[in-house]
Amino acid sequence: MQTFDFRKLTLDHLRELVSWAKQEGWNPGLEDAELFYLADPDGFYGYFKEEELIGGGSLVSYDGEFGFMGLYIMKPEYRSQGIGRLLWNQRKNTLLSRLKPQAAIGMDGVVAMQSFYHKGGFELAFTDERHENTGKNYPIHLAVSAIIPEDVPMILAFDKQCFGFDRTQFMQAWLFQTQGEAFKYSTSDGLQGFAVLRKVSHGYKIGPLFAENLAVAEALYERCLTAVGDDKVYLDIPLCNPLAVALTTKYQTQAMFECGRMYHGTKPSLPMHKVFGITTFELG
Repeated sequence: MQTFDFRKLTLDHLRELVSWAKQEGWNPGLEDAELFYLADPDGFYGYFKEEELIGGGSLVSYDGEFGFMGLYIMKPEYRSQGIGRLLWNQRKNTLLSRLKPQAAIGMDGVVAMQSFYHKGGFELAFTDERHENTGKNYPIHLAVSAIIPEDVPMILAFDKQCFGFDRTQFMQAWLFQTQGEAFKYSTSDGLQGFAVLRKVSHGYKIGPLFAENLAVAEALYERCLTAVGDDKVYLDIPLCNPLAVALTTKYQTQAMFECGRMYHGTKPSLPMHKVFGITTFELG
């Protein structure tokens, strides 16, 4: 088998990967490449044939405490030749070298590839399911408002609690992307939850949606539905949270497809009852 150059990707290379994802129907966000890159500029690698990028993906490190692999994609003409397998393993080993000892790696694997990922040391933790809905106007709850810069410290603290690790660099940009909105639910008792809504190729995606309870999640979800007009909106829920399932049941969403959250190493202990929508399949 011919060999390929394994290199760190530039932002332009990452934009190319995201454009492939769009062609494959992954429905990425309009600003995903730029925002992903801010999370970890050293966290994207790929294979090159001479100067042609033929495949790549993320191997993002969150301060060495936790890693995440995603956005794994090959050009069609280089598939089914074993090249992707080599790339995946080289990405995994590179990420392990960037993490502290005993740090875990997460990923969201499509069902067809989960046996392959299992052979690579990943164990299934729970199933994610993407749900589609259509925008609709709802009365805006008095406790729900737009996130402003002054809110960032408390949002970051809540995010770390639900995600499990600090991702300040990523979230500071994710909250204020130009083609999205972010909402908080706050009372006299403090922050009770928040949601980020972003424009994607077709419609909008919500992620994350973190909330203390179902009522808070519903208020934030309704605010997102109201913000999109009559466009489509997507939410990726962890099926291990029955409250998230109850949310999608109440609003009569349509399940589209599933994948599985898998971990290499010790599974993080997370308050999954507060996770109503994961952030992205690409970065966790």
